Amino acid sequence: MSGCGKVKAWQVPLRLVTGAFILHSGMEKWDGPDEQAQGVHGMARQTFPFLENIDAPRFLKLLAAGEIALGAALLTPMVPSRLAGAALTGFAGSLMAVYAQTPGLRKEGSVWPTPDGIGVSKDSWLLAIGLALTLSPHQKPHKHIKHIKQAKQVAKEAKQARRLAKGLSQDGHSHHHSHRHGPGHARKGCPAHH
Repeated sequence: MSGCGKVKAWQVPLRLVTGAFILHSGMEKWDGPDEQAQGVHGMARQTFPFLENIDAPRFLKLLAAGEIALGAALLTPMVPSRLAGAALTGFAGSLMAVYAQTPGLRKEGSVWPTPDGIGVSKDSWLLAIGLALTLSPHQKPHKHIKHIKQAKQVAKEAKQARRLAKGLSQDGHSHHHSHRHGPGHARKGCPAHH
């Protein structure tokens, strides 16, 4: 994955593991039984009421297709990590919303899961990985360091140029003063300098 130049080394294990897991989950849901469809649809529509207009088997199919597409995107090196991370963040955020809204998944008055909610609560890790991929910088750190060094060098050269220009200006003024008053005339006390 790192050979395409769009995936950094530290992103490879994150994309491989999450991509494979989500792809596998989607493939298993694709031909899931009616019981699974009813259970998944029931949890989802408590958080997202508009899903009541979609029957359970169709919803499970759509969810499976979404997971397959997301898993494939994470496993495809040509897909930029920030784009794949944004998709993963949205998906995991939806799962966290279901976790927060479904009764019985959390202990009362707490964010911590009940035994029934442990499986869903672990999707918070997917959210963290999605955010890490989305917020990853465009440029490598050493490029920023290089730019800083270049800026410092330019500032140094500009300072030297100002000093040189100032020195030339003073030399030219001294030459002009000597030409007008003679080499033996002292600058100090000259009316021209008062």
